[in-house]
Amino acid sequence: MARRLYTLLLWLLLPWLLCRLWWRGRQEAGYAVAPWQRFGCYAEAESRPLIWLHAVSLGEMRAAEPLLQQLLTTYPGYRLLLSCMTATGREAALQRFAGQAAVRVVWLPYDYPFAVKRFLDTFQPAIGLIMETEIWPNLMQACSARRLPVLLVNARLSERSARRYQWLRHLLRPAMQAFSAVSAQSAADAERLQALGAPEVELGGNLKFEMPENPLAATIAVRLRQYIGTRPVLLAASTREGEEALILDAMLHVMSKSAADRSPDMTLPGALPLLVIVPRHPTRFDNVEALLRTRGLRWQRRSADQPLAEDCQVLLGDSMGEMAAYFRTCDLAFIGGSLLPFGGQNLIEACAAGVPVLLGPHTYNFSQVSVQALQDGAARRVDDAGDLWQQALQLLQDPVQRQHMGQAGIRFCAAHQGASGRLMRLIARYLPLSCSPAER
Repeated sequence: MARRLYTLLLWLLLPWLLCRLWWRGRQEAGYAVAPWQRFGCYAEAESRPLIWLHAVSLGEMRAAEPLLQQLLTTYPGYRLLLSCMTATGREAALQRFAGQAAVRVVWLPYDYPFAVKRFLDTFQPAIGLIMETEIWPNLMQACSARRLPVLLVNARLSERSARRYQWLRHLLRPAMQAFSAVSAQSAADAERLQALGAPEVELGGNLKFEMPENPLAATIAVRLRQYIGTRPVLLAASTREGEEALILDAMLHVMSKSAADRSPDMTLPGALPLLVIVPRHPTRFDNVEALLRTRGLRWQRRSADQPLAEDCQVLLGDSMGEMAAYFRTCDLAFIGGSLLPFGGQNLIEACAAGVPVLLGPHTYNFSQVSVQALQDGAARRVDDAGDLWQQALQLLQDPVQRQHMGQAGIRFCAAHQGASGRLMRLIARYLPLSCSPAER
C-alpha cells in the first residue's frame, strides 16, 4: 500500500518534474541531454552482458573509479553500464571513460514502474551495484521480481537521515530488503541500515579513500600557482548557498578590525591570503560573483584563465573537474557545507593531498571520517565564519603546524584503504569469476 501511494504521488508530481527538468536544462546544459532516458527510453538495447553501477552524482562517480577499474579487469566479458542522476556525475563518467567501448553511460530513469521496467528490459544487467544511499522503491521491487542481485555498496546513512527515514519505514523497508547484500562504510552506518531493514550488512570501508589521482591536476595546479604567485591561499571548497556571504563578511570584518586597531593594513594587496571560493554547484557561480560585486572586493574568475592582478583578493573557482588542482594549489582548505546545516562535504580528497583541513560545526553527512580526521590531527573544527578566519590566519603563519596536519591527513587516508578489494570479494559471491557470460 505504501508503494502504491508513493507511485500515485509520483504521477501527481509528473508536471512539476517535467518543468523542473526543462528549467534545469536551461540553467545547466547537461540536463537537456537525452531527457527521454529519464523515462526509460534508450536509443538501442544492449547485446553484451552488463554489470550495472549507479552513481547518483559527481562524488559517487569519482568514488566508484577504483571499483570500476577492477571490474573492467576482473570481468572482461562484461560491459559496464554506468547510470547517473546529475549532469556533473554524467559528465565526469563520460570524460573518465571516453573512448572505452566497454563502458556505457546513461541516465537512470525516474522511479515510475513503466520507466524502470523499460530500463531493465533494455539492458538486462547480470548484477546491479548502487552507490551509497540511493533507495528507489519501484526500481528495487522490479529488480526483486526479476531475481536480479542488487548490492548497495559504499553505503552510508547518517543519524539525521536515519531519523528522517523512520517516517518512511513502511515504504523503504521493503526496498531495503530487496537488496541482496549491503556493504557499509562503518559500523555505525551498518547498524542504522539494518534498523531500516537491510538484510545482510558487511563492513566494506569507504571507496573514497582510494580515489585515483587526477592526472591533469598537477599540471593545472602549476599553472594556477604561476597565476597566483607566492601569496598564501585559503581555499573554500564546495561551498553551499549562504556560506559564501558569511565567509566574505568575515573577511571584510578582519580588514576593518585591522584598520581600527592600527595593525598592519589588511586592505593592502597581499596582506590577507588569497581566498579561492569554489561553489559546490555550477549554477551558483553567477550568484557568488554578485556577492563579490556588492561587497566591493577585487576578484577574478578562474574561467578567465589569466594571471591574477596584484590587488585581487578573491578567485572565484568557476571551473568543473578541477577540485584536485585547487587542493594542490592551496595552503589550507575549508570544506564547505559545514558552516550551515547542510551536513558537510567530503574531506578525504583534501587530506589525501596533504592539505590541512578546517571543518564547520555541521558534518553529519560525513560524521565518522570527520571525527577520525579531527582525532588524527588532520583537521580542525571552527565554530563560525569569524573563527574560520581566525584559525586560518593563525595556521597560515605556522608552516610547521600546517606540515604536521598535512602529513597526518596522508597517514589518515593510507590507513583506511582496501574497500575496493573487499567489495570485489562480495561481488564475486553473486557474479562468480568462473562464470562466463555465455554460461549465464
